[in-house]
Amino acid sequence: MVADLVLGSASISIQDLFTTDIGRDILLNFRIPKAVVALVCGVALAVCGLQMQTLFRNPLADPYILGVSSGAGLGVALYIMGTSLMGSGGGSVLNSLGSVGAALAGAALVTVLIMYVSNRVKGSLTLLIFGVMIGFIASALVNLLQYTSNAHSLKAYVLWTMGSFAALDWLKIGILCVLVLVGLVLAVMNIKDLNAILPGDNYASSMGLDVKKIRMRILVSTTLLSGAVTAFCGPIGFLGIAVPHIARFIFRNADHRVLLPSSAILGGCLTLLADTLSELPGTGSVIPINTVAALLGIPVILVILFRKGR
Repeated sequence: MVADLVLGSASISIQDLFTTDIGRDILLNFRIPKAVVALVCGVALAVCGLQMQTLFRNPLADPYILGVSSGAGLGVALYIMGTSLMGSGGGSVLNSLGSVGAALAGAALVTVLIMYVSNRVKGSLTLLIFGVMIGFIASALVNLLQYTSNAHSLKAYVLWTMGSFAALDWLKIGILCVLVLVGLVLAVMNIKDLNAILPGDNYASSMGLDVKKIRMRILVSTTLLSGAVTAFCGPIGFLGIAVPHIARFIFRNADHRVLLPSSAILGGCLTLLADTLSELPGTGSVIPINTVAALLGIPVILVILFRKGR
């Protein structure tokens, strides 16, 4: 956190950062909000990834496997590219909501579909396939919008997909924190359920547990966490996959009473590290956060694949 606050793309010394008016303005209005967003998003992505990997018993499951982020991306694509394509003005519903509102609406729509299907299927694998199909459908619609969009709208959407922690004011940060806090509270309440379904749905059912209700509670938590992060900061990948495995490697423990808080702490730390590395000190240039997250997360995923192969 300290490194993320004192290091940045602006060419200003650490002393001036705290003693001059310009330095304090950069610190209070840019770096502190950005660091808070990075920390919150890291915690959310890590806890969401842990729950997804446990629910589907898949080591490569990530926070966006159910298509929630694809739904959010489709909402943003409709806002940025669809409204310009249809010639909608500033008075339209989407324009009044903005990209964040459109992303939340898209994520909410996918969540409703997932909840509907979850009540009607027995196994988690069917739900997983449904989520992947939702993602493909959303991607196809986004590609269609990109093909018919003008250059300005297309560039705006591509920049959104790169992810950013820097575009939020304190009102949006407050909304993000509330959504993530609700998702985290639900995740803590899910700890016993996560431990119960870890050996499999049949084992949980043999213990007298309602697997469908457990799955529903986990889905509510994960959709809140991933939907909020995607809506406010864009689709940030790889960290949700990598962090739970790092926690398992460090603590050598499958108990979610250990894994959940450790994943949350590691997720916040790694996201702050990614945010720090994304800025080139003194140059005024910033690398997209998704690029840095990929460089941090991909090696972990490759190690997992090689270990599985052995």
